[in-house]
Amino acid sequence: MITSLLRRMNDTCDKLVIFLAKRDGIDKLVKTFQYVSKLVNWHVEATQPDIANRFKQWEVASGLSRKAFRTGRFLTGFNALRRNPGSTNTLRSLAVLSNAGEMVYFFFDHFLWLSRIGTIDANLAKKMSFISAFGESVGYVFFIIADFIMLKEGIKAERKLRRCKEESKSEEELEKEIKKIKGDRIMRLMAVAANVADLIIGLAEIEPNPFCNHTVTLGISGLVSAWAGWYRNWPS
Repeated sequence: MITSLLRRMNDTCDKLVIFLAKRDGIDKLVKTFQYVSKLVNWHVEATQPDIANRFKQWEVASGLSRKAFRTGRFLTGFNALRRNPGSTNTLRSLAVLSNAGEMVYFFFDHFLWLSRIGTIDANLAKKMSFISAFGESVGYVFFIIADFIMLKEGIKAERKLRRCKEESKSEEELEKEIKKIKGDRIMRLMAVAANVADLIIGLAEIEPNPFCNHTVTLGISGLVSAWAGWYRNWPS
């Protein structure tokens, strides 16, 4: 029993090392810090202002750190379009719109980071934040639409496999294909959850309102996005 437990611990440690070696892995970890500290700050702000201030500083530092980690990230969208824009005209169009929005988001996020750390004019922060959030939100809308289309296609493919027991394929092969479709579905649902959560955060910047801008809404949205990212990036 102890040997089995140690083996599982070693396996988890190996996976954690691999996860943290990825830029997205570090980003999701620091994003968790950012939004946990945001919620703690809100919770103790009235009763323990000193502790609240410490967590506020942690939140700000985490947010700025994430922007530094994402330097050059806008090239990811360009590379995705260059290598795999989609299998149909609809998916290709959605890929262009979603990745273009994401590229705008990450590109102007560089200037937002520089303005907030004082390297360029601090007065630019508000404008850069709006442009970045607008691009981010547009991108997320089209990513969500594309994922729903792919989820629908996956359900159709699974039903077809279950309905038509192809003679050329064994039961084992069919189950393997169905398992692959289900795995893809879970990943896409995680992506939808993350994108909806991040869309709420983006809308809070574009069009401030009591719901999106409430600390609890932002905190929970940030954690949903972070933990969905943990799931998607965790080594299998």
